[in-house]
Amino acid sequence: MKLTCCAIFITLFLLISCRTTSAPTPTPTQPATPAAVPPTLGAGFRFSTYGPFYDPGPAYWASVGWQMAGKFPGASPQAIWIVGNYGIAGPVFTFPGTHEDFNIHFSSKDNNEEALTLFDQIGLQVWLQVEPGNEVPVEELIHIMLNQYGHHPSVMGVGIDVEWFHSDGDPGGRAVTDEEATAWLAAARSHNPAYRLFLKHWEQEKMPPTVREGILFVDDEQQFDSLDDMVAGFAAWGRAFAPAPVAFQYGYTGDQKWWKELPDPPADIGRGSRAW
Repeated sequence: MKLTCCAIFITLFLLISCRTTSAPTPTPTQPATPAAVPPTLGAGFRFSTYGPFYDPGPAYWASVGWQMAGKFPGASPQAIWIVGNYGIAGPVFTFPGTHEDFNIHFSSKDNNEEALTLFDQIGLQVWLQVEPGNEVPVEELIHIMLNQYGHHPSVMGVGIDVEWFHSDGDPGGRAVTDEEATAWLAAARSHNPAYRLFLKHWEQEKMPPTVREGILFVDDEQQFDSLDDMVAGFAAWGRAFAPAPVAFQYGYTGDQKWWKELPDPPADIGRGSRAW
């Protein structure tokens, strides 16, 4: 069971067995191509404009990413950075723009460029996420995100929050087919062949049944009874999608009753999640 949009100030992100490193700074017409390296660990945070009570700014988030990664030897700092918020028929992007589809909306201010520029400079890797809504083709949303921010070498891929895929306003969403996942990954890789796609939900059955290549499977379940209960749930998620990489979001208030008693909740939960 999951509550939506009830995360604490920072919702943390632990990625198992997936990493890329950035190539040299691209030319204006050619995005950087991350160079593949052996699977390893990433750790960081999830950011949204509706999550924190206020936005402390790019330097703060950069510090959070490095501090989180520092809790896990060998981890690279990463972030899930939401640039498209759920808007029923289609998302509201947090940057200016126009589109012929009236279900796609934009904000008057760019809320992401300054942070992504800083992340380019310090080596913090970013997944751009959209909450797709009910009417707009996801491939088009991927193109919009990457046309806007694909020039940043910090961007390593894109993510779809499946709970808002063909949603009527309640978190749940429709299951993703193999054909849809394949098309979404192809849309991302039309911008950069090294990009990956993540799909996020807390129910395994909402993920594509067989497609695995190029996809990261993110579990954001909450309301566990204990750390052991959470680790067992995360382990089941990992086994379900092996050998594909998986990741976990945690730090929700639905679990605060027990994680607040841990000496170092981000590290203690993360180390427990890696144990399986």
